Amino acid sequence: MNAIDRAIKVFQDHHGILRTQQAIRYGVAPRTFYYMRDSGVILRESRGLYRLADTEINSNTDLIQVSMRIPRAVICLISALSFHNLTIQIPHQVYTALPIDAEKPRLEYPPLRIFWLSAKVYTVGIENYELDGKSVKIYGIEKTIADCFKFRIKIGLDVALEALREYRKTAGFNVNSLLINARIDRVEKIIRPYLEAIL
Repeated sequence: MNAIDRAIKVFQDHHGILRTQQAIRYGVAPRTFYYMRDSGVILRESRGLYRLADTEINSNTDLIQVSMRIPRAVICLISALSFHNLTIQIPHQVYTALPIDAEKPRLEYPPLRIFWLSAKVYTVGIENYELDGKSVKIYGIEKTIADCFKFRIKIGLDVALEALREYRKTAGFNVNSLLINARIDRVEKIIRPYLEAIL
């Protein structure tokens, strides 16, 4: 097996997508890596992130890219609703939560919409999902709905209400968990009348 074949195998073992430094750490020589880039064997997804050219693009690729490039990022709001199948909205940006002390990310693609959260609000409700072999942090359903009411001015009350109605139809509907998250987000008084109307 030559250097290119070995490098391709490294990418394949990591679901076809790696950051430059990861590829080198896993044994791909820089010279091999740059040859693969220049010859089109791997394609640049965003700054420092590459995928094998023949790897099928997953619908969660943007979420994976954000997670790999910004380790503290948590997928939130409309992007999280879309992931949980609780909205018909199509996010044209990746809605991302970061703690207020985090450094502002420098990411060319995909486009981000960042929400800066206090440490307490940021840490609650984070769930880890494996997408194409990569760990991605996404807020759970109840936290996401509470956040939608918290940021209703920025994303629209209709989005929050749609998510609440869709969540009510699911088998996992949990009023207590929803109210706990609403309390943390300081929107319990806002969400309660809507919640009572659908119960």
